[in-house]
Amino acid sequence: MEEPPSPPLKDNKLLKGVFAVGGIMSTLVIYGILQEKIMRVPYGPNKDYFIYSLFLVFCNRITTSAVSSGVLLASKKALDPVAPLHKYCIVSVSNILTTTCQYEALKYVSFPVQTLAKCAKMIPVMIWGTIIMQKKYKGQDYFLAFLVTLGCSLFILYPAEGDISPYRGGESTIWGVSLMMGYLGFDGFTSTFQDKLFKGYDMEIHTQIFYTTVCSCLLSFTGLIIQGNLLMAIDFVSRHHDCFFDIALLSTVATASQFFISYTIRTFGALTFATIMTTRQLVSILLSCLWFGHPLSWEQCIGAVIVFGGLYARSFLNTKKKPLTLENTENRTSISPKGNP
Repeated sequence: MEEPPSPPLKDNKLLKGVFAVGGIMSTLVIYGILQEKIMRVPYGPNKDYFIYSLFLVFCNRITTSAVSSGVLLASKKALDPVAPLHKYCIVSVSNILTTTCQYEALKYVSFPVQTLAKCAKMIPVMIWGTIIMQKKYKGQDYFLAFLVTLGCSLFILYPAEGDISPYRGGESTIWGVSLMMGYLGFDGFTSTFQDKLFKGYDMEIHTQIFYTTVCSCLLSFTGLIIQGNLLMAIDFVSRHHDCFFDIALLSTVATASQFFISYTIRTFGALTFATIMTTRQLVSILLSCLWFGHPLSWEQCIGAVIVFGGLYARSFLNTKKKPLTLENTENRTSISPKGNP
């Protein structure tokens, strides 16, 4: 009796899972290490620091818009905007402010602090969801959000001695926390407004990415001209070729991560994607501590355990029932381009 033929590659869930996990982990972990290196490690013999955050936003967005337009043309899909252009501009402005706050915060807080603080975005997502989408959340949502926020607060407010910011004599908690609050607020608005666009208009993912990033390119380019930083940023990367390479690689992995995120959500769903992203954040923190020598206080260790325990608990609870509204809001919109994913 002949054995049944092995399932084709496209039906092999294990290989698909390895592909999805490997792609997300590799691109986003590399992205995290590169953004810390660019913003916190000096270049050249004179120890020059790269300070042009908006230039990084521009490079990321122009790369993503080029790739997304190529995908649309290759698939022979229409480039019609579907939604009014001003709504894409609203997302773009919020997205630029989100990413700029993210890069600027690295001048005052370490990457592990910033990464863990991002987990607290549940609170602004719930606030904006209530205001914009008129959503109602369960008590479990509020409890988990409080738990994660508590862990993040411990991690931010009790830094270890010796983790010095290159831009100040030490970590500036006030500036760092202020920028991270700006990041969380703008990021929560961006996610919620993108969710509203997806529900209000029948649009392809790459269409939304294309028009949002094109608007972001124009806005970030205009901002660089107004600030007078465009030529200075170009001069910096021309003098420091290793910085140019880092920025090019940063933009490449940021764009590649969008493919893996989209593939994972479509193949395995938002719950699996949320679990992978939580694991990625933990790995990024550990690698940053090892690579850049960030010490951790015992309060920060406790905060990290609380945060990741809460996030994994949410994923575990959601396996037994329909995913929470909060999770749907967070992960559906995670497909959209962000300088931080």
